[in-house]
Amino acid sequence: MGCTECADCAVSKGGLLKIFLTGGSGFVGGAVSLALSRQHDIVGLSRSLESDAALLAHAARPVRGDLQNVTSERIGDAEAVIHCAAYVEEWGPSALYDEINVTGTERMLGAAKAAGVKRFVHVGTEAALFHGQHMRDIDETYPLAPNSPFPYSRTKARAEALVRAANDPANGFETIVIRPRLVWGPGDKTVLPAVCEMVKAGKFAWIDGGAAMTSTTHVDNLVEAISLALEGGKPGEAYFVTDGETLSFRDFLTRYLATAGVTPPDKSIPGWAARGLAAATEPLWRMAGAKSPPPITRFTAAIMSRDCTINDGKARAELGYRPVVSLDVGMGRLGN
Repeated sequence: MGCTECADCAVSKGGLLKIFLTGGSGFVGGAVSLALSRQHDIVGLSRSLESDAALLAHAARPVRGDLQNVTSERIGDAEAVIHCAAYVEEWGPSALYDEINVTGTERMLGAAKAAGVKRFVHVGTEAALFHGQHMRDIDETYPLAPNSPFPYSRTKARAEALVRAANDPANGFETIVIRPRLVWGPGDKTVLPAVCEMVKAGKFAWIDGGAAMTSTTHVDNLVEAISLALEGGKPGEAYFVTDGETLSFRDFLTRYLATAGVTPPDKSIPGWAARGLAAATEPLWRMAGAKSPPPITRFTAAIMSRDCTINDGKARAELGYRPVVSLDVGMGRLGN
């Protein structure tokens, strides 16, 4: 462990592991790379010159490739893989969700195992359990939804099932899944920008007044859990991680938008109306081959009108997980 001579060895940066990262140019992957590069050697899968630049800015060394052509040679001598890459858009061809989220994960697992990787950490989601229902105080015993009507949900469920099935400690290959809920914080490229744009364009309305209750996961808390999962937890298991607090969508989004200087309107529509509108318009958009989403998608209408509160006691007991950033502290930092 005292090696300081080889620039490419796993401890060349004073850390413990050489890690191969996917999705390193994105919100979660970028935060993972910046945080873990302080101790570990991070190599990131990169699809383009733009991704190269993002990875370098996040203190990772880019390796050119993508989930369609990833090989053990690209992974090299990495001891761990952190798989953050996924198709997370609310709108897109069903085949694209399958290709990236399911087939891409399957390819990553095969390449990682062939490369001799010891641990594969997969970033999952509570959406992998969602088929339109309330989810209240759920834990890891709650079933996945591989047949969900929502492409993101069903493909993330199938990807997680592949990851957990690939767990093979007897042959030195361990897998583990970390499931956040509603990831937020600095660098957010999805929730905050999208909602801000909707408010400014006059297209935002609460569903059921924003009354649905939710758990959340600050990106720093997710990074903490991923870091712990590199060596802790039980192989083959999934772990929910949250901020440890529950609040309504209205409370959360109002505070989150305020950090960007945006105030949402009071207008609201009933959940049944939002779900009905989405069910009526989404098929028409798909028939027309529209690249932009309809006014509201079925997934958004459903998930914004249903409670989703999570018990992360398993991660606390088995990973030693504790939130490192509270809601109040996280919002305060964004507001500065």
